[in-house]
Amino acid sequence: MAKTEHDMLDDMALEAFFEAGRAKPPQPSQDLMARIMADAVAEMPAPRPIARPVTPPARKPVRKPGLLAGLIAGIGGWPALAGMATATVAGVWIGFAQPDTLNTWAGGALLSTSDMATSYDLEDLVPSYGSFDTLLEEG
Repeated sequence: MAKTEHDMLDDMALEAFFEAGRAKPPQPSQDLMARIMADAVAEMPAPRPIARPVTPPARKPVRKPGLLAGLIAGIGGWPALAGMATATVAGVWIGFAQPDTLNTWAGGALLSTSDMATSYDLEDLVPSYGSFDTLLEEG
């Protein structure tokens, strides 16, 4: 919206009022200021009595963590220790129980069907290991 000269005259007239207001700012009366201060004093809280200084409780000496705590922290804390304990128990159970499924997975190489003690070579358990011998002989 474009300003017209008529609008400019209105702005100039208003500016004269603003200048007059800036020249003599209004001051509150002494009676008003006295009532404001009386209300402010009435709203202030009462002063608190001075309290005696309180001595802080004695601190307990800080104990240095022991050797076991250091080892557990080095492993990774209690969650890591729980995982290791679970793996240990599972390994002992598998070693003690010797389930038939484990023998089936190993191709029958773990449990012997005869009463004789059988010893197995590494090539019996890992058939692809035999090809490494030929590489070592050539090189």
